[in-house]
Amino acid sequence: MTPAEQTSQASGSVQPRLSIVCLDDDEDFRQYIRSVLEADGHDVRVCTNSAEFFGACEQRLPDLVLLDIKMGRESGETVLEEIRKRWSKLAVVVVTGYPSMDSMRETFKRDVFDYLAKPFSLAELRRVLSQATVTLGLGQRPQDRLRAELGKHIRLARTEKAWTLKELSDASGVSVSQLSSIERGTHLPSLESLLAIAGAMECKPSEWMVAGGF
Repeated sequence: MTPAEQTSQASGSVQPRLSIVCLDDDEDFRQYIRSVLEADGHDVRVCTNSAEFFGACEQRLPDLVLLDIKMGRESGETVLEEIRKRWSKLAVVVVTGYPSMDSMRETFKRDVFDYLAKPFSLAELRRVLSQATVTLGLGQRPQDRLRAELGKHIRLARTEKAWTLKELSDASGVSVSQLSSIERGTHLPSLESLLAIAGAMECKPSEWMVAGGF
């Protein structure tokens, strides 16, 4: 067990192993990030420029990106814009030595999960990763994320119609107990059940999956 896992276990939770890609033009920083995060059990890839970065993400999309916003030859802002065009749900943490954090937050608050101002401590880095993991459900298997996302969207759709579970059950033919399990994210509905639930509420299951990043 790594030191990070021991610390997390002591607090009652273990940080899942994340796939992380870091884009930064500082070689020393790239080596530091790779060494400390690999020691914590994460899968870390480091890139020196945007071409390497997008190539790495196309090959295997990470759970989270650490993005240097002020690089010498390239603009982190431009990279961020392209990330959002390609992967609207991809978690991004901006790393910056920019003096005005207020202006950075205002500019990018809709596009990034959080900011780390250089120099930052390992504790700060771990805190941001932990918060992103909990908030965004990072490090989960695809089927785990799918269960959670479908459950959330079915619950929201039912709430918007002001239906009880019993009313949805009557309309869809899916039992109340099964619906309750699906909405809690503990049970993945069969395709037949999913279509019945969506049809009863006049929703498109494909839209639920797209909203969940699938």
